[in-house]
Amino acid sequence: MIERTLVLIKPDGVQRGLVGEIIKRFEGVGLKIVGIKMTWINEMFAEKHYSDIKERRGERVFNALMELITMGPVIAMVLEGVDAVEIVRKICGPTEPRTAPPGTIRGDYAHVSFHYSDEVNQAVRNVVHASGTKEEAKNEIALWFIPEELHHYPSVHDIHILHQKTEHIRAMRGK
Repeated sequence: MIERTLVLIKPDGVQRGLVGEIIKRFEGVGLKIVGIKMTWINEMFAEKHYSDIKERRGERVFNALMELITMGPVIAMVLEGVDAVEIVRKICGPTEPRTAPPGTIRGDYAHVSFHYSDEVNQAVRNVVHASGTKEEAKNEIALWFIPEELHHYPSVHDIHILHQKTEHIRAMRGK
């Protein structure tokens, strides 16, 4: 199933100059960027993005996330591809960088633990946010992008994932 999902390169990733490396990982597996922008969000917008966190994880975690996401510019992207939500989560790795395996974004570019972040009273600096479910992706994309900012275009990867394109190429080659 071709899906769309939201990825944020958080201010810590932008400030560290990791934007290109992170985008390269998603494009390298064939995910297509259908929307991208840099923005510096305010607290009102951050509250909308993290609306469920205060209730689920408490005010201390909520406040720490608010401070992190508003401390600098964010790169917001909508990626499209087969099972995009699951694939993006796999590429990012677990939320806690300490437990993220090498080869994942968080495993390669962050190392702190929940315990350390709690001790210094700050959100875990884990470089990226990725939608956790298809429903969350749908809601987050609608929050971060208006429809006119999302684009449909063919990419070279489409011939590898779309049966119609493959059949068309075979027909063109006479096979």
